[in-house]
Amino acid sequence: MNKVNCDCVILCGGLGKRLRSALDGDVPKVMAAVDDRPFLDFILEYLQSQNVERVVLCTGYKADFVEDYYRDHTFDLIIDFSREEKPLGTGGALKNAREIIFSDSLLVFNGDSLVFFDLLAFLDFHRKNEALASMLISKVQDGGDCGNLEINQDNEIISFQEKIQKAAESWVNAGVYCFNKEIFTHMPAEENFSLEHDFFPQLIGHQFYGYCVEEEFMDIGTPERYKLIQQKLKKG
Repeated sequence: MNKVNCDCVILCGGLGKRLRSALDGDVPKVMAAVDDRPFLDFILEYLQSQNVERVVLCTGYKADFVEDYYRDHTFDLIIDFSREEKPLGTGGALKNAREIIFSDSLLVFNGDSLVFFDLLAFLDFHRKNEALASMLISKVQDGGDCGNLEINQDNEIISFQEKIQKAAESWVNAGVYCFNKEIFTHMPAEENFSLEHDFFPQLIGHQFYGYCVEEEFMDIGTPERYKLIQQKLKKG
């Protein structure tokens, strides 16, 4: 398999308020235990299996705890850290890491979700479309707690709404993005902003594409989904 020749950024700064009641102690959401290991381990193992070489962890809540652990557990990856000293939101955290992102394209992952898909195929899709931004999207039965979107026949995203009440089967944001590095020049001037609420709706009509996958989208956003993912990722 070819090397993935771009940096991968993982957003790891979340407190996980909705998940707090299900966690064992005061730990960051990405360190939630799954089969006696941090959930983030599974994301890094997947990236290593896809021939990724360099990862940037955007840390925030209890940053020392996350950074100390992943200085010792690298999964044969180059791991660097971008720390937010105050909450910046998903967009602000990514913008804060700008100076240590070296590749012309970058992959961004939410640290609380997981999809096992072909990373190189996603990159190829992004580049062939000459996209500014591409979003991995997956179909779910109940999209009420995810970013819902619509795409046209050319796979351009033509609408995006974060967490609307929509019970029907729908395409949703699967928490993985590919950006050209020029994306930073399109971001809001504010330090603190959300990719999902403040930025993605503004990208509609600006080379913003959706890459559809059949693979299952899993996340640990709520105690119920955390319990489900523990069952699915358990050894064996």
